[in-house]
Amino acid sequence: MPAAVAHTVALAGARIGDDLAQAMRGWRRDFHRYPELGHQEHRTATRVAELLRGWGIVVHEGYGGTTGVIGVLDGRLGSGPTLGLRADMDALPMQDQGGHEHQSRHDGVAHACGHDGHTAILLGAACHLAAHPDFAGRVVFIFQPAEEPLTGAQALVDAGLFRDFPCDELYGLHNNNCIGPGQVGVRVGAILSACDLFEIHIQGVGGHAAMPHQANDPIVVGAALVQSLQSVVSRNISPFETAVLSICQFQAGSAINVIADHAVLRGTVRTLSREAQARTLERLRDLCEGAAQGYGCRIEFRHLLSSPPTINQAGPVDHVKRAAAAVLGADQVIDPVTPLMASEDFAYLLDHCPGAYFFLGHDGLTCHHPEFDFDDALLPQGAAIFATLAYQRLADSVSSKASAT
Repeated sequence: MPAAVAHTVALAGARIGDDLAQAMRGWRRDFHRYPELGHQEHRTATRVAELLRGWGIVVHEGYGGTTGVIGVLDGRLGSGPTLGLRADMDALPMQDQGGHEHQSRHDGVAHACGHDGHTAILLGAACHLAAHPDFAGRVVFIFQPAEEPLTGAQALVDAGLFRDFPCDELYGLHNNNCIGPGQVGVRVGAILSACDLFEIHIQGVGGHAAMPHQANDPIVVGAALVQSLQSVVSRNISPFETAVLSICQFQAGSAINVIADHAVLRGTVRTLSREAQARTLERLRDLCEGAAQGYGCRIEFRHLLSSPPTINQAGPVDHVKRAAAAVLGADQVIDPVTPLMASEDFAYLLDHCPGAYFFLGHDGLTCHHPEFDFDDALLPQGAAIFATLAYQRLADSVSSKASAT
């Protein structure tokens, strides 16, 4: 009979009750009120661990020396596969200008990307699954620190996440106002871009503005370099690939009549494949070396940060669509034609485990807007989809066992 219950829930989709939905709203607004930056999510992590323990879930707090929290729940129908569900917990270093009652109490820190909502969603799924563990196998709840600086996922991997908690499949989500409220968007292949941040330091020779022949002007070198970098995408990346290279800062000089001796360019590269990522960075370095030789100055290319593209596999994408259709209806599940050029360090986790990342349609401002506030209507939807994924994938293993016998 328990196996039959599991199959029924898997087909119909999990349903989040009003009491749990209301509790999720309270957790979310509390997290929003007290946001914490990456690797500093101590209050958030403590609250997450406290709630998980209260539901009888095994908790690993401060995992790997980080602020990450890992919860482990075994189903009551016996052994089976392990499903990983992930949420990010950190906030952004910016002012919250939302003006609502739960506005940030921490000056210069705001949940302007919706991680407060993602954390509440995963807590809601954990609560529901702990109360109704009608599945065979294990669910690992991954509450990840430091997604915004794109370092938290790699920190968990380096600490041994998939050695200590091996997962057969892995799923994550993000709010997105590019699709309609009540919709889920998921696609095979790249859904988010790789992100590479860089600095270019140009060391010239300073001098008097009236005697430029006695100097080696780094601004001239930098201006030429900015222009030449525009050819990287248009002349080195296939038209069938996608890449964006932007110089966002050009800093030099301290006086109107002095030729600077040093200039700094800063920018970002976004790509949708590892091949385009590698080629773009290679050409960046080549052009810096060429400019240094051509202008007789010293140029240092500094690669500050890199994360891979977030690439979904076909099987897990189908599983997300099936779960979302059970919760929201098949007509609410869409396949975005194009990926977003934003980036996510969930990509590091997908390097080690097959899975999928999907979007929940958000009614409100875009992420990183100073007045952003998470749409609370998404909370029960997201939790229900996560829980349904668990029931469907782990109920499938019950089915396989039954047919084998």
